[in-house]
Amino acid sequence: MKTINPATGKTLRTYKEMEMKEIDSIIQKANMAQQRWKQKSFEERADYLRKIAGILKERKNELAELMAREMGKPLAQGVGEAEKCAWVCEYYADNAEAFLENDVIATDASKSYVTFNPLGVVLAIMPWNFPFWQLFRFAAPALMAGNGAILKHSENTTGCALEIEKIIHEAGIPGGLFRTIVRDKSGMKEVIQHDGIAAVTLTGSTRAGKAVAAQAGETLKKTVLELGGSDPYVILEDADVKKAAETCATSRLINSGQSCIAAKRFIVTEKVYDEFVEEFTKIMKSKKVGDPFEEDTDVGPQAREDLRNGLHDQVQKSVKNGAQLTLGGQKPEGKGAYYPVTILEKVAPGMPAYEEELFGPVAAIIKVKDEEQAIKVANDTSFGLGAAVFSEDLQKAEDIAANKLEAGCCFVNEFVKSDPRLPFGGIKKSGYGRELSLYGIREFVNAKTVYIGN
Repeated sequence: MKTINPATGKTLRTYKEMEMKEIDSIIQKANMAQQRWKQKSFEERADYLRKIAGILKERKNELAELMAREMGKPLAQGVGEAEKCAWVCEYYADNAEAFLENDVIATDASKSYVTFNPLGVVLAIMPWNFPFWQLFRFAAPALMAGNGAILKHSENTTGCALEIEKIIHEAGIPGGLFRTIVRDKSGMKEVIQHDGIAAVTLTGSTRAGKAVAAQAGETLKKTVLELGGSDPYVILEDADVKKAAETCATSRLINSGQSCIAAKRFIVTEKVYDEFVEEFTKIMKSKKVGDPFEEDTDVGPQAREDLRNGLHDQVQKSVKNGAQLTLGGQKPEGKGAYYPVTILEKVAPGMPAYEEELFGPVAAIIKVKDEEQAIKVANDTSFGLGAAVFSEDLQKAEDIAANKLEAGCCFVNEFVKSDPRLPFGGIKKSGYGRELSLYGIREFVNAKTVYIGN
């Protein structure tokens, strides 16, 4: 197993894949450690989480460099990711006890309530695009709830995975409670179905989610799946077009366009279409694609060569089917998995840019007649992770976000983002279950009814 610098194509390091015998031992030790961990008080667990947060903040610059080397994230964005991981650790350190306190319910009993017990050791299968954040947004609530955790990270961010384990152990978390395993995805069924794994969480593609859900389902294990997205951003005729264009461009290019909740499809009503395209194109043209270690870089390389090539294939097929290429779209020569900032117009059903997730700096713009058609097109997707609507009529926009857009996270006049204080997750082929907030910490617990008779 190799990690490769996507900016240069050079191999960073080679890792030996773990045999199942070694993984079996790791899982068994994690379960023994979890039995002791669940006996600790919330305040004791919180002390460890706060220490982890301190290490993340102290080392944010070197962690950003590691992310830049392994998956091409621009440095400033890597620093922000490390800081956000510290935030989620502190958030659950402060709030987990209140989230999991007994829920007293009046019945015919002398006393009845729901108590929340940890499930055991949870397997986390995580992607490369936010190599620290994706893990910590699961691990912080899982550990505070009294669970243990096993991390199987994407192969191309193995260095990040091992660094996460190092940080958690350095904070004093009992040995064995959290471990990283190094194993190819093709060998994960045996791990998923291991008797010592109580539940599984995965962030990744819809295809991966289906495979993991099926394998876990064979042994009746709880799963939480956060999968792909083709987030629609609806720009209505009464929107502040300049602000909308700036927000849309920012969202489309976060993490070099490699985010499940990045804006993907821009659905613009015809009265403001030309104005929006002009503003949006001007902003997209100004973004620099380059070395992630350079401070003025906005868009780094795509994380892997094969991912860049797949993205380019989607663009070419869309153009062949009638989309209009108005910016970018040419695969650059030379080293590195770079791809230009790209805009496609006249995007229509049947094209990859309309039907599929574009995981890179490619924007698909769709002109619609009015608000009614905009909502219809926004919901005309198999995905349902995030969505946004832009309008100066906040009451109308709120109604659209709350009641008409089909997605797990709907924002008004802002780009979709994850926040420890709010639940995060999708519907349809974007998965099920929720991460973050009270809802996230209650995913991997047993909501146990306790009834005391008279």
